[in-house]
Amino acid sequence: MSAALAEDGRLQKIAENKQLRVCIWPDYYAISFRNPRTGVLEGLDADLARAFADDLGVRLTVVESSFPHFIDDLLADRCDIGMFAIGITPARVRQVAFSQPYLRSGIYAVTSQTNDAVRRWEDLDRIGNVVAVQSDTYMDGYARASMKAARIVGVNRPQEREEEVQSGRADAFLTDYPYGQRMLAFHPWARLIVPDVPVQPTPYGYAVAPGDAAWLERVDAFVAAIKADGRLESIATRYNLTPIVVRD
Repeated sequence: MSAALAEDGRLQKIAENKQLRVCIWPDYYAISFRNPRTGVLEGLDADLARAFADDLGVRLTVVESSFPHFIDDLLADRCDIGMFAIGITPARVRQVAFSQPYLRSGIYAVTSQTNDAVRRWEDLDRIGNVVAVQSDTYMDGYARASMKAARIVGVNRPQEREEEVQSGRADAFLTDYPYGQRMLAFHPWARLIVPDVPVQPTPYGYAVAPGDAAWLERVDAFVAAIKADGRLESIATRYNLTPIVVRD
């Protein structure tokens, strides 16, 4: 954070510049998904980013980012906040600050309709199986810590996970609830593996650069407001995300 920004505070800078710069990942189905037909961002956090800018009385500026890059983008002051269902993990908390959670998702797996070897969650971690994960996500950390028999393959592009499974190079890939719903909506070959007991439920929050308590407090106030006034529940229902809404 620059010395001037630290002195004046981000809220003041946002008011002065009359813009809220929001980092999003534009390929996160039901969260911040750029519709390939219209080019318009759709999803829970796409809508809530617009709502937050409206609440602040400023214009919204979208900054495209990703899970591997959003921390650098925040620390380099390329955006004021990350709003794309970012998992609150210990590794990330050491580098950036998070709002109170508004979503919580466990881990799911996606395999192909024709893969008879993987029918249940317990089938994943078997010798000979290959499980793909997107690098720098909490699914990556979970797989490498918890799966002892299967081979874990990290990929960088989100689409690489489904490419690995569809091609047969991987038996399954790990993901969260929103992306699992995307797979079912767009890929008839895909089958979702839902564990009997939730696996590593992870809270999702909004991320900001550390060191600005007033800005984090304002973000938390927005999260509290959308829970209390029904906006979170209403928009989540629109995008079929009701099962992972945090209401307390």
